[in-house]
Amino acid sequence: MRSRYRINEPESAHFVTSTVVEWLPVFTTKACCDIVVRSLEYCRKHKGLRVYAWVILDNHFHAIVAGPTLAGTLRDLRKFTAHEVLAQLKAEGREWLLNQLAYFCAAHKTGSAHQIWHEGVHPQQIVNDKMMLQKLEYLHNNPVKRGFVASPEHWVYSSAHEWLPGANAVMRVDPWR
Repeated sequence: MRSRYRINEPESAHFVTSTVVEWLPVFTTKACCDIVVRSLEYCRKHKGLRVYAWVILDNHFHAIVAGPTLAGTLRDLRKFTAHEVLAQLKAEGREWLLNQLAYFCAAHKTGSAHQIWHEGVHPQQIVNDKMMLQKLEYLHNNPVKRGFVASPEHWVYSSAHEWLPGANAVMRVDPWR
């Protein structure tokens, strides 16, 4: 059985990615980004999720997370955020985006007329400090590589700026080790 993209040790840190269908730009407003942040915070408080690093971009998010029921927690987080984001997109009047999310909804998705997330989070277990550093650098440099900012700590929806003196972090991370 393939285990490359399975969470076999939920208490271990995992690098996860959740991508919007067809890479559509859903997370371009503060309100939509805040839905993901609030959901991560809720999962920390109520489901034992530990968040070691995170970043939200226009069409996906990355995180390094762990927890007692990690797969279930991520499933619930994605389901809840999809519902909330759809309501927010309607409130923002982004009909063109809602039409795209309906058009690209997989045929087997019968519970909704829209689909926000691609299936799966492609978890990769963090097996040592070297891998953790590599994933942290990748995650935090993502907005730089996309040309959104000149330096990782300038991206608001990221844990990269957390260590700057006087920084107002959107969401604090849990300590690694």
